[in-house]
Amino acid sequence: MRTGRTVPTLTPAMIAIWLAFATVPLWIEKVGLYQYLGVEILIFATYALAYNLVLGHSGLPSFGHGAFFGLGAYGFGLAQLNLVPDLWFCLAAAVVVASVGGALVAAFISHRRGIYYSLLTIAFGQVFWFIAIKSHAITGGEDGLLKIARLPARFGVATFDLTHNISLFYFVLAIFVVVSLLLWRLVHSPFGRILKAIKQNETRARFVGYDVWRFKAAVLVLSAGLSGLAGGLFAMAQSSAFPDVMSLHYSGYIVMMTLVGGGLVTFWGPVLGAIVFLLARDVIGAVTTGWMLWFGLLFVALVIHKPEGLGGMFIRPARPAPADAKK
Repeated sequence: MRTGRTVPTLTPAMIAIWLAFATVPLWIEKVGLYQYLGVEILIFATYALAYNLVLGHSGLPSFGHGAFFGLGAYGFGLAQLNLVPDLWFCLAAAVVVASVGGALVAAFISHRRGIYYSLLTIAFGQVFWFIAIKSHAITGGEDGLLKIARLPARFGVATFDLTHNISLFYFVLAIFVVVSLLLWRLVHSPFGRILKAIKQNETRARFVGYDVWRFKAAVLVLSAGLSGLAGGLFAMAQSSAFPDVMSLHYSGYIVMMTLVGGGLVTFWGPVLGAIVFLLARDVIGAVTTGWMLWFGLLFVALVIHKPEGLGGMFIRPARPAPADAKK
C-alpha cells in the first residue's frame, strides 16, 4: 500500500516566485517605490521562512525570535569590525552566533510546550535584548554598531561589488533561493514529517518512540541559525546593527508576517506576509504615521474571518472521499 507521495525538489510555484522576484529591480521604481525596499523584503522573507520552521511546521510558539535575528546582525558586524572583513566569514559568523544562542535557549525550553514554551521564548528574547543594550563596549549599546560595510562577494576568480542596492538585491535573492530550497526539502523529509507529528500531538509522538526533546531543540537551533543569516544580511544592508531588532515588538513583527501570510497552512505564506507587511509600512506609512493601526485591523479581520491567512486563499479545500471509496 502506498503511504505517501514523492514531493518534487522544484515546483512550478517555486520557480515562478523566484523569477517574479528577479524582475523586481526592473519595475519597482516605476511604481513609486525604491530599490532598497526589494532588498528588505527578500531579507525578511528569508527570516520569515526560517521562523515558520518553528511556528508553522513544528507548532512551537516562539515569540522572542528577534533575539536570533539580532544575534546574527551583531555577529556579522563584530566579525567584520574585529576579525576578518570577508563576506563569507562574516555571514558564517552570523549563523554560528545565532545558532549558539538558539542552542542555549533550546537547552532550557525544549522540555516545555504551549504557553510555557512561548513565555520562555519571550523571557530569553528580553534577556538578549537587555544584554545588547547594556554591553556598550561590545555592541555599542543603544548607539549600535555603525560603519558596517557592504563587503564584496568573492567567488574565486570573480568578485561582485555589493555596494549598490541592485547588486545587493540579486545577492540576497541568491541566498533566498538557497534557503527556500533547503527548507522546502527539509519540511518534506522524514525529519519534517516528525516535526509535523510533534505539532499534531507531542505526547503521541513521544509514545511512538521519537526523542521529542531532541527534535524540538534541533529545529529551534536550525531556525535560529537561518534567522541569524537574515540578520547578518540586514546588518550589511543597513550598514549598522541595533538592539531594537531584538526587542519584543520586532519579534512580534515576524509573527504577524507569518500569520497574515498564512504560514500555518502553506510553505510560501511567510513570504507573502513579509511582502504585505513591508508594503503596508511604506505605502500606508507615507500617508499616516499610524500605519500599524490599519495593519493591526487587517490582522484582526484575518484572524476572525480567514484564520489560515492570505495564503489560505490559494489552497483548495480537500474534497470528501466518495461513498464507494469508504467501503
